[in-house]
Amino acid sequence: MTTTTTTKKAAERLIKKYPNRRLYDTETSTYITLSDVKQLVLDQEDFKVLDAKSSDDLTRSILLQIILEEESGGLPMFSSVMLSQIIRFYGHAMQGMMGTYLEKNIQAFIDIQQKLTDQSKGMYDGNALNPEVWSQFMNMQAPMMQGMMTSYIEQSKNMFVQMQEQMQTQAKSMFNTFPFPTPTPPAPEKK
Repeated sequence: MTTTTTTKKAAERLIKKYPNRRLYDTETSTYITLSDVKQLVLDQEDFKVLDAKSSDDLTRSILLQIILEEESGGLPMFSSVMLSQIIRFYGHAMQGMMGTYLEKNIQAFIDIQQKLTDQSKGMYDGNALNPEVWSQFMNMQAPMMQGMMTSYIEQSKNMFVQMQEQMQTQAKSMFNTFPFPTPTPPAPEKK
């Protein structure tokens, strides 16, 4: 019986969305709100939101709703310029690559954040964090973190440009194999 419980805890949490727009957590057998789903994300719990009638996966839609709520209140993370640039990539040939590019950059930011957290572990007084020492640490780390992010973004940008150049080269070589007629330049005009 212990194995079943362990397997159940490791499984993805199922949340059903009903036509009345209510979310039902099948693990706790209770209705939950978007705030509760946000907390699941913050707690790094795996979950899936399914439409109760059609069983369509609505997870992305719910996550986008949470982002919209976060962006609408307080300090937004995305500027209007950035959102416009993201929208322009939809339907563009580079759409798939852009998603991967953004995902890898966010992962790099998370890795940098984790390194800072690991470095700060020596600043704990017992179980409590000394706010004064933490503030000093963050003030010292801000330039380093900015430098790391700038360096990573520059490397990432160079890699993206190289990928584009490789794709252009491959496209040219692919199209050079087709027997397209070579255009003849127009004859010079006589005066």
